[in-house]
Amino acid sequence: MSGGMPPLDSMHLDVLREIGNIGAGNAASALSGLLATKVDMKVTRVLTMPFNEIVDFAGGAETPVATDYARFEGSIAGNVLFVIGIDQSIALIRHVTGAVENDGLSDMGFSVLQETGNIVIGSCLTAMSDFLGFELLPSVPTLAVDMAGAILSFSLSEIGRSADEAIMIDAGITPEGSSLSGGSGRLFLLPDPESFGRMFAALGVRIDG
Repeated sequence: MSGGMPPLDSMHLDVLREIGNIGAGNAASALSGLLATKVDMKVTRVLTMPFNEIVDFAGGAETPVATDYARFEGSIAGNVLFVIGIDQSIALIRHVTGAVENDGLSDMGFSVLQETGNIVIGSCLTAMSDFLGFELLPSVPTLAVDMAGAILSFSLSEIGRSADEAIMIDAGITPEGSSLSGGSGRLFLLPDPESFGRMFAALGVRIDG
């Protein structure tokens, strides 16, 4: 069986977008509780890309980011990364705590970003599980804050041979009354090659080979 990404047309990407929108809606509800205000979270685009282009889509190797990483097992298996720019991370922390993060993240700031990643990853995997009728069991996400190149090269080396392609779901997180701009939250879904067949068959896409 081929381990590469099957050819996806606009209809298949629309299905992935719908899964992302369901997850974003669930995440927005949960984030509203965390941030104590209404949160708008919308999927702006869905793309598929080669595994080695993830760093570029995360903003480039020298871009500081916060990244949550988790592994999921079950009916299909793979990895998921949630990447948010550091400026937006700081604005999000300020919205929650009222504090300004200067020299590194405080413990409270780290906790806010960790919980945000937990919510987004968990909501999206739950939406995918419900939509596809698959059982997915995620690990507890791990948060790292550093340059995108450093974080992602380590995370991707851990994933290593288990993925050749990635699905990116681009989403904006905007709390009501906040200056926080949407659009820099990016979820990278990396199913294991052997899981591609089952995942895309459920979406009506056949993989030859």
